[in-house]
Amino acid sequence: MRRVKKRHPVRKFIFSLVLLFVCMAVAVCAFFGVKGYRMYQDAISKTSIEERVEEIRAMENFTAFSEMSDFYIDAVISVEDHRFMSHPGIDPIAVVRAAWTDIREMSFVEGGSTITQQLAKNMLFTQEKKMERKAAEVFAAYDMEKNYTKEELFELYVNTANFGSGYEGVYAASMGYFGKLPAEVTDYEAAMLAGVPNAPSMYSPDISQELAARRIDVVLQSMVRHHVITREEAEQIRQMP
Repeated sequence: MRRVKKRHPVRKFIFSLVLLFVCMAVAVCAFFGVKGYRMYQDAISKTSIEERVEEIRAMENFTAFSEMSDFYIDAVISVEDHRFMSHPGIDPIAVVRAAWTDIREMSFVEGGSTITQQLAKNMLFTQEKKMERKAAEVFAAYDMEKNYTKEELFELYVNTANFGSGYEGVYAASMGYFGKLPAEVTDYEAAMLAGVPNAPSMYSPDISQELAARRIDVVLQSMVRHHVITREEAEQIRQMP
């Protein structure tokens, strides 16, 4: 007669604990998912995505995808959402990484938002960090990805982003900081414009040239890491006046 192995009490406890955490995580996701969906439906009942898109496109000095420098486009995607061209609106890898960072820091320090989610936030929601708003962004991002091309989503994002110093949209920022159209900026200036929206109150060159330069380094390092430019090219750009 075979003896049935008894599960070690410590292993049994760990298994039970993990199962409990998984159940709690599922319950929390379901709770905020429902609240997020309601928030999304409430937002589009007031102003639909299509209406908001037309409002943005009708803005004076709206800048089309073709009116931006290639380097600027590559810089934004590299530093903000390097899988932008391939994901369906959310990036599961970034979400898991952000969740782990938030748990480790015991604070809501990283959101894992894609460019599409950030656009949804700019178009439909407030900037307040709430779990239900993050869930609402997901529903909005999926819908926008179904109805607009990646190029359209990108141009809508950079035309609604906050660039600090009172500049909203890439045209206002490019003209305000450099007196140039978005297609005319140097690679160094494009890297700066790509970095500012992450934290406009910190990275605006009008506020701190030092922090703006540090952020440019982050943008260039990201471009190197994702094989958009070489280390040598990044160093040459750093030397630009």
